[in-house]
Amino acid sequence: AILSLNSKLLVSGDSGGLTAPASPSPVPPVLTPTPPPRGARVRYPAMVDVGKWPLFTLLGAQEVSRIRQACVFGTSANEAIYITQDDEVFVFGLNCSNCLGTGDSQSTMVPKKLDFLRGKKVVSLSYGSGPHVLLATEGGELFAWGHNGYSQLGNGTTNQGVSPILVSNNLQNKKITQVACGSHHSLALTHDGEVFAWGYNNCGQVGSGATANQPTPRRVTNCLQGKVVMGIACGQTSSMAVLDNGEVFGWGYNGNGQLGVGNNGNQLIPCRLAALQGLCVLQIASGYAHSLALTDEGLLYAWGANTYGQLGTGNKSNQLSPVHIMAEKERIVEIAACHSTHTSACKTQSGQVYMWGQCRGQSIVLPHLTHFSCTDDVFACFATPSVMWRLLSMEHDDFLTVAQSLRKEFDSPETADLKFSLDGKYIHVHKAVLKIRCEHFRSMFQSHWTEDMKEVIEIDQFSYPVYRSFLEFLYTDNVDLPPEDAIGLLDLATSYCENRLKRLCQHIIKRGITVENAFSLLSAAVRYDAEDLEEFCFKFCVNHLTEVTQTAAFWQIDGNMLKEFICRASRCGAFKN
Repeated sequence: AILSLNSKLLVSGDSGGLTAPASPSPVPPVLTPTPPPRGARVRYPAMVDVGKWPLFTLLGAQEVSRIRQACVFGTSANEAIYITQDDEVFVFGLNCSNCLGTGDSQSTMVPKKLDFLRGKKVVSLSYGSGPHVLLATEGGELFAWGHNGYSQLGNGTTNQGVSPILVSNNLQNKKITQVACGSHHSLALTHDGEVFAWGYNNCGQVGSGATANQPTPRRVTNCLQGKVVMGIACGQTSSMAVLDNGEVFGWGYNGNGQLGVGNNGNQLIPCRLAALQGLCVLQIASGYAHSLALTDEGLLYAWGANTYGQLGTGNKSNQLSPVHIMAEKERIVEIAACHSTHTSACKTQSGQVYMWGQCRGQSIVLPHLTHFSCTDDVFACFATPSVMWRLLSMEHDDFLTVAQSLRKEFDSPETADLKFSLDGKYIHVHKAVLKIRCEHFRSMFQSHWTEDMKEVIEIDQFSYPVYRSFLEFLYTDNVDLPPEDAIGLLDLATSYCENRLKRLCQHIIKRGITVENAFSLLSAAVRYDAEDLEEFCFKFCVNHLTEVTQTAAFWQIDGNMLKEFICRASRCGAFKN
């Protein structure tokens, strides 16, 4: 039933006009994250915000802080798995084809623990659109669960895996270091550089030399015999491997040239990419029907389908052989693609992140410079679905950004060199920060401050909550006040000529207006010359005229203002009925 539903979804959606092989499920595969191969110069972001993936907004801050690794997958980015600092594994989401591995078929928005995997450090994770999931542990064990109609779980059966099962057939004494999933086939890389494949094989994606399905892991030999593989990747129904000497091999479906061998014929056994001869490839990545390769010199090559410009060549023509792109850019250090999307990304040596291909429905045919600091953000914000292209690692260390450091040191007696005194309470600040952030303080310190003056400033024209909020704004760019207090902060912002703070206060007041406080807020807007806010409050009062005129604030207002309000409301036709 799920496969039938997925088929209907694809018919009504956009397949990108790509040539696809016969498949038990035409839904684009969900993801083949390609962890960086041994020796690759890959830089990871120091801090990653998993909250950029909507699913993780369901978790509280405390739970998010415990996450060490995470992966979002699913045809609508609606399933997730994460591993905590103490190596507990949790899953939540839709649970299509039991791909959460919880032992039942129930969806869950509350994370469930996979006790069977507790304490097993995860080194690699991947999944296909069946969907099925593969997970490799630090100890070299391989676990699989989810859809198994074509033996993609590798246990010799076609029974669905409702919970993680240990895959051991033909893998005894083998230490698995990396896994990759196609739509319904699987790859595993051993510590010794051997590749094993199993599952659906209609296009030769298992590399056995035939097209019969493979029920258990089988070593991929032929041209790989005696060679050491250091990285693997999967397209929808294709497979790729990069050797320790930098050579690249591909096998399986090749209708769009995604194998890069110079033609579009399927390959039943591994075939070397002759066009890359003389280059030493460090990393490969496969999209829905295209592939990327990164060399040891930081050069980027692309080939395969190009319906959305995912090759970055400036046009939408497929390429049967690797093409050098971004030749004019600086050294590339990381490439990213996942076969649930037509999106590509890369990162340069200086930390610049580029994206191209299908990005939020647009076709970007040339690499576009983004404001992101990591390739993961490209997939969170622009890929459809917004999955993760790899198992993401969060580094919870002591590193803080500049903004986080400033936020942390606000009102800190240990590092402050100045205090404000209000209502018998102190607020600890740093003169340098105030001078940098506020013209009022810059002028005050330059013209009036001397070293022998007291390090305490008395403030009596504003309340403690208002002034503290103002100073905190200088450290954080944020304001957190109720509308009634925001009026006082609006007064301060007007006095100190802080226009951005003034706009923030107006936003808070608009968001918090009620019948009870509407007239008070209108009076404040008039008093502080906030025209936009005044217009907003006036319209609110007119729209709720009967209720507003019955509040205490309405009858306590200044006579002249009351008269002006009545005249203005009358001109608007408020009293016609």
